Amino acid sequence: MMNMTMQMMEMHMKDMPMQGMDMTVMQECIEACSACEQACTMCADSMMAEGMSMARSMCATTADMAGTMMRAMMRPNGMHSESMMAMHMACMTMATACAEECMKHAEMSEDARMCAEACRQCAMACQKMMDMMKGMMPAT
Repeated sequence: MMNMTMQMMEMHMKDMPMQGMDMTVMQECIEACSACEQACTMCADSMMAEGMSMARSMCATTADMAGTMMRAMMRPNGMHSESMMAMHMACMTMATACAEECMKHAEMSEDARMCAEACRQCAMACQKMMDMMKGMMPAT
C-alpha cells in the first residue's frame, strides 16, 4: 500500500523539474533517511560513557543531515539536480562515517549497532538515488 507522502508526490510529478524519477527509489531513500535520523538521535542520547563523545557528536550531525535530506526530497517541485546530488553525497558520506564510528562501540551498545545499520541503509539509499539522478541529468 502506498503511503500518503508518495501519493501526494505522485499528484505533483508532472510539475517536478526532474521528470521520470522512480518514486519507489525516492520513497526508499526518504524512509531510510527517516530511520537514520531516528536511530542517530536515540543513539546520541544513549552515548554517555567516557570515550563516546566523537560517536555522540557524529550521531547528532548525521541525524540532522538525514532529516534535512528527507525533507528536501519531500519538496520535489524545488529539486535542483546538482544541489540534490551534492546533498545526497554529503548525507551518504556522513552516514558512512557515523556507521564506522558507531561500530567501534557496537559490542558495548546495542543502540550503536542498530544506529550503524540504519546509517549504512541510509548511505546505500542515497547512493541509489544518486545513481538514478545521474541517469536523468543531461550529459555535460
